[in-house]
Amino acid sequence: MVTLAVVAAAGVAGWYLWRTYEESPWTRDGRVRVNVVMVAPDVAGAVTDLRVKDNQGVKIGDTLFTVDPARYRLALEQAEAVLAGAKSVLEQRQEEQERRERLSSVSISQEALTQARTATLSAQASYDQAEAALGVAKLNLARTEVRSPVNGRVTNLLVHRGDYATAGHPMVALVDSDSFYVAGYFEETKLRHIRIGDRVSIRLMAYSAPLTGHVDSVARAITDRDNTLGNDLIANVNPTFSWVRLAQRIPVRIAIDDVPKGIVLSAGMTATVVVTDPDDPNRIKTPVR
Repeated sequence: MVTLAVVAAAGVAGWYLWRTYEESPWTRDGRVRVNVVMVAPDVAGAVTDLRVKDNQGVKIGDTLFTVDPARYRLALEQAEAVLAGAKSVLEQRQEEQERRERLSSVSISQEALTQARTATLSAQASYDQAEAALGVAKLNLARTEVRSPVNGRVTNLLVHRGDYATAGHPMVALVDSDSFYVAGYFEETKLRHIRIGDRVSIRLMAYSAPLTGHVDSVARAITDRDNTLGNDLIANVNPTFSWVRLAQRIPVRIAIDDVPKGIVLSAGMTATVVVTDPDDPNRIKTPVR
């Protein structure tokens, strides 16, 4: 009887451990992820003022660095002068048109009146073009101050005063502090037990206090390493097949709901992700058959 009891207890324990480790929705393969914004200047020129330092926190709208604005101020003055000239020509053409339209058909021909109207339209177009050019000049001058588009922190700053900034070329990397999430890489055999919105307990290797979150989404594709394209765009299928196949790991995006005080998140941290029971956050979710 004792032997049977021990065997039965061992069987129950083995079954429980099997379900816990092989089927229950949890994984030690979790990573803290974040969106990194590559900030690039919209205009070119030398960096004359650097307002931030490495790992500094910034808010939306804070100035990161300034591109030399001298030539853009001159371009603005030139655009203002061109606009003033176009305005003068437009007013002159409008006066000429009004004066000719007041004349009778005996004093002026229809052709001359049409020419006056055409000249006014042409002057109006030149004025609109000059006005648009002035707007571009103002925009370029404003864009010499490169500002932060997100709340976050500067990371790996490599910009110095005097560096030449090229339009469209990233110069500052910003970690978006509002975009932290956890990517849990679950075995495919456990995905059937995970539902969108399930509560999740996140334990970082660096801290003992757990974070709380919920399942946000499940990735719909991963790379198939056994099926690649050949040189002729035909599938290059591996001719061998291993009898022992490991379950693929599928990324599951975990939204972070609460971060305990004192925990500093950094992208790349490792974490254990456990999908918890809806009625008991301290217990792992029971697999559903």
